[in-house]
Amino acid sequence: MLDYNRRPVYYNTMLRASKKLTILDKGAQIVHKKGFNHTGIKEILDAAGVPKGSFYHYFRDKEDFGLSLLDYYAGFFAQKAQELLRDKDNPALERLKMFFDSFHDFFEANSCELGCPIGNMTLEMGDISPAFRVKLEEIFLMIRRPVEALLAEARQKGEVSFRTSEREMADFIINSWEGAILRMKAQKSTEALELFNRMIFTTILNPSSAFPDT
Repeated sequence: MLDYNRRPVYYNTMLRASKKLTILDKGAQIVHKKGFNHTGIKEILDAAGVPKGSFYHYFRDKEDFGLSLLDYYAGFFAQKAQELLRDKDNPALERLKMFFDSFHDFFEANSCELGCPIGNMTLEMGDISPAFRVKLEEIFLMIRRPVEALLAEARQKGEVSFRTSEREMADFIINSWEGAILRMKAQKSTEALELFNRMIFTTILNPSSAFPDT
């Protein structure tokens, strides 16, 4: 899912092959693996092959770099979301399941390590930096929009029925997914992700078992 060799189109268009993009490319991979606080600026610059002055030309400090990094990570989610919304060949719920399945495959291929970069940053920085907290919540809201849209499409076509709003259901799904990822990292197993899949797509969003709309 997070293919760092195929960065989001936005960054290809806006930054092209700039040093800033190189720093973000390398920094994203290291931070995703080691965490923000355990990654040093020198380590990022050495991996990017750029001098220290280049970092401070593009970023005021490490916090400013971290906020840009969040936008970089968000680009992957935004691009995948647009692909799902444009895909009219598959039912909405199937597309939603494909979204989460792609992450499942990514985590499985990476030995249940790394986790969600947005979730990781929330755990690390949400209580420390107000700027990070605001940016992180903006990203969660951005991720919610396509999930909400797919649920609305499925509901309109009679593919699913539930008593709450699409927005609340989308929030519940995203919150549950982030929790499943956290448990996955503790268990070093995809068991929690598979339970999420069964509960959401076999039980909660199963038209035969869902509550009727009221």
